[in-house]
Amino acid sequence: MLKKERHAFIMQQINIHNKVLSSDLCIQLNVSEDTVRRDLQELAEEDKLIKVHGGALSKSFHFTIENSNIYALREKREIAQKALSLIKDGMLVVLTGGTTIRELIKMLPPELNAIFVTVSIPIALELLEHPNCEVIFLGNRLNKAAQMSVGAEVVAKLNQMKADLCIMGTNAIHAESGITDSDWEVVEVKRAMMACAQKTVSVSIAEKLNSVQRLQVCAPDQIDMLITELAPSDPLLAAYRNAGMLLL
Repeated sequence: MLKKERHAFIMQQINIHNKVLSSDLCIQLNVSEDTVRRDLQELAEEDKLIKVHGGALSKSFHFTIENSNIYALREKREIAQKALSLIKDGMLVVLTGGTTIRELIKMLPPELNAIFVTVSIPIALELLEHPNCEVIFLGNRLNKAAQMSVGAEVVAKLNQMKADLCIMGTNAIHAESGITDSDWEVVEVKRAMMACAQKTVSVSIAEKLNSVQRLQVCAPDQIDMLITELAPSDPLLAAYRNAGMLLL
């Protein structure tokens, strides 16, 4: 594979999943660790991604004060608009991180009176702009790559909650494997967020459908609803409907 093709593949993966691991890229591209390291360094120097130990992060996912370069922004806004219909006054809603959920928060009507719980720093900061909603940030040790708090204390706090809804930004989802991720600490927190909520809603752009990462967050039958930018009748979603998910 030519370097240009490798770079295009890396950027596709990082745009879809928000981060990549060097070890995974070595296998997917069938190249050495040194080659992947050089590729990531070159892409970082071109300001296309953020190189970190063991891999790289998407610039659109990584929080900055000015963040206008969001991948698939139109699709994410369509998903956010659909998810907005699920949030009602008086609800307690737990939120993971991700750019789709940030777009959802921007759409919340100013008169909405609800309680939002999150472990994500960017999501908490975005919620601070809302005039009426209460914001609970569950703090602990920070996972820098995910920009969220992780650890046993966060999980314990979530175990004490009874939320109406968990809206989960999704890294990878498959009709047979469910929701998967690549970071064990993040997986533990996401599992606790799902466990404390009556319903779990996965929000995902269509490009993430049928993708699988190393660690399972949940099985397909633990996902109550899947929201994408696609129409619920789209053939690509048939397997998810058959797995028992409501489609929006």
